[in-house]
Amino acid sequence: MPAMPRTVSDVMTHTAIAVGRDAPYKEIVALMAEWKVSALPVLEGEGRVIGVVSEADLLPKEEFRTEEPRLPAEREAALKAGALRAGELMSSPAVTVHPDATLSEAARIMATRKVKRLPVVNGLGMLEGVVSRGDLLTVFLRPDAEIEEEIRSELLAELMPPAQLGVSVSEGVVTLHGALPDRALVPLLARAVRAVEGVVDVRMTLGGVEGDTA
Repeated sequence: MPAMPRTVSDVMTHTAIAVGRDAPYKEIVALMAEWKVSALPVLEGEGRVIGVVSEADLLPKEEFRTEEPRLPAEREAALKAGALRAGELMSSPAVTVHPDATLSEAARIMATRKVKRLPVVNGLGMLEGVVSRGDLLTVFLRPDAEIEEEIRSELLAELMPPAQLGVSVSEGVVTLHGALPDRALVPLLARAVRAVEGVVDVRMTLGGVEGDTA
């Protein structure tokens, strides 16, 4: 069987910096600068995530320091210009992810919700860590030799006799060459190879058909 995909718990930062709802504005700014992060989870009680305060939540205080909002869309942001504590500044409910989510699931949440970091919470909503865009990209640090071995010994061995195809990997780009008895398998094979963690692109010379599959 192919290797199990890595999950958020494999790459997340387990020691997460967070604040309570009563944390003052300047303390939040100081923590972000000290830890070089763009957002902080806001916790209540024993560690339940109730929101996230980000740089975007803090900027209205500077943006509307001397000017009133001119457009209707600016009014909601302008309200945060007068906020003093995390509970007033935070975006709530928080966009979170569970530790057993795959890296692709976490990436999809970040892209859809337009956030750079996600609090990682358990089934009770308690904070377990934080995962960032940079954490998700570490999958592409996987060695070429390791990627090639997984494709050769696991994926290709399941799909067909491995002697029919050759595989090489350079800078994460997988090249497959050789004979493929059924051309209908080309898109299926490409999809399976691309799903291997660390693969940047897939190129093929199979059954006389050359080119990349992107």
